[in-house]
Amino acid sequence: MKYYLSSYKFGNNTEQLKKMISQNNKIGHINNAVDFVGRDSDKATKNQKEEIAFLNDLGFETEVLNLQDYFGKEDKLRSKISSLGALWVCGGNTFVLRQAMRLSGFENIFNELVVKDDFLYAGYSAGICILTTSLKPIDHVDDPYNFPYKEINEPIWEGLGIFDYSFMPHYDSNHPESKDIEKEIQRCIDNKWLFKALRDGEVIIIP
Repeated sequence: MKYYLSSYKFGNNTEQLKKMISQNNKIGHINNAVDFVGRDSDKATKNQKEEIAFLNDLGFETEVLNLQDYFGKEDKLRSKISSLGALWVCGGNTFVLRQAMRLSGFENIFNELVVKDDFLYAGYSAGICILTTSLKPIDHVDDPYNFPYKEINEPIWEGLGIFDYSFMPHYDSNHPESKDIEKEIQRCIDNKWLFKALRDGEVIIIP
């Protein structure tokens, strides 16, 4: 799998993102990290439309991939994702995103995707934090006890397990979560937890 991991939105290397588009340019836009209780639905919809337009301008053929549509329908989600060449996973609450990935069976499908050399996983904030082994290092920034789905009422602490360090997006940035991220980084240092801090604009690319 190829990775384009941004601190916030598309970052400062979209020309490289454009080059990472495979022959199958279909990309699923996953916005479930903003399903959290108390969200601004109008803002979430507006942001999604803007991101889809941007992805299309880069050369992707973008479609909404709402994991809620696949709760309890893992095989149907597997079939849908098999028609895509990439995923764009948005920011929001990492723990809510993790719940959606559990209920839809995405966590199992993801384990099948990681061995595909030509598949692209791209995203930002919660969309990259989800890739780590443990979500514990970010539970002061994202509320682990926000439960928008009736099927889950306990936090899921395990990430998707690709990286053994945690991502700390929005570090030293003009972002409302930046101060809290600094506190999380200090907690990581105090506990000797591995982490990688990213300023908004910065991107990690694994081709």
